[in-house]
Amino acid sequence: MPEYSLWSDPLPRPGWLNMAIDDTLLARAETGERWVRLYAWEPTLSFGRHEPARRRYDAERIASLGLAVVRRPTGGRAVWHAGELTYGVALPTDGLGSITEVYRDLHQLLCSALGRLGVQATLAPPARAEGLDAGACFASSAGSEVMVAGRKVVGSAQLRRGSALLQHGSMLLEDDQTVVAQVTCGPVPMDRSMPLRRIAQRPVPWHQAAAAVADAFAATWGAPTPIPTERLTEVLASAAATSERFRSPAWTWSGA
Repeated sequence: MPEYSLWSDPLPRPGWLNMAIDDTLLARAETGERWVRLYAWEPTLSFGRHEPARRRYDAERIASLGLAVVRRPTGGRAVWHAGELTYGVALPTDGLGSITEVYRDLHQLLCSALGRLGVQATLAPPARAEGLDAGACFASSAGSEVMVAGRKVVGSAQLRRGSALLQHGSMLLEDDQTVVAQVTCGPVPMDRSMPLRRIAQRPVPWHQAAAAVADAFAATWGAPTPIPTERLTEVLASAAATSERFRSPAWTWSGA
């Protein structure tokens, strides 16, 4: 694997800024850079890029609960982000395999990271992808998703744009996905999520989980290259300058 930068970013950020940062890293990957970012959120409900948010979720209920919302640049379905570790990987696509192969390979790395935390995870067998009306991301599993005892502990989504790929996903540490059920219109599928706190029967701090993920990447890809402070400053400035889309209610609530 060519050189890559690993950014451990524990400060919880608002959803619009997290998505603007990931979008910025995707743009930088189109120029040949390779990034792994480990990060945290201020509590936020996110929708997948093509999800019919107004039809599927109760906007009035979301507002009454005071929930922050954002639409991701990637696909997939709704996720509640609170007590979790999120990973984001932005890479040039040159030399990479198919969408399915990259998805599986990154999830295999996350299984290795969970093993370092004392949690034995496996990849889900191949399955038909659920439609966008199937409820929350963690309500069902697709092929190669990270599972522990039949429960989903990581939910991921992917986007390929130009000559680069972004994949990001949530590793549940403390919270499950019951918030999504509270704001879903119509039938609510069973929540199959399981935070690591319940699986390990102990708290799993963000920094401990991040270290395990970083070690898993290093074991497979080699040690990351140090990130100069000025490069992070550039990324944050670019993300802030291009964040209007992720702040916009028109973008967040788009879709039938």
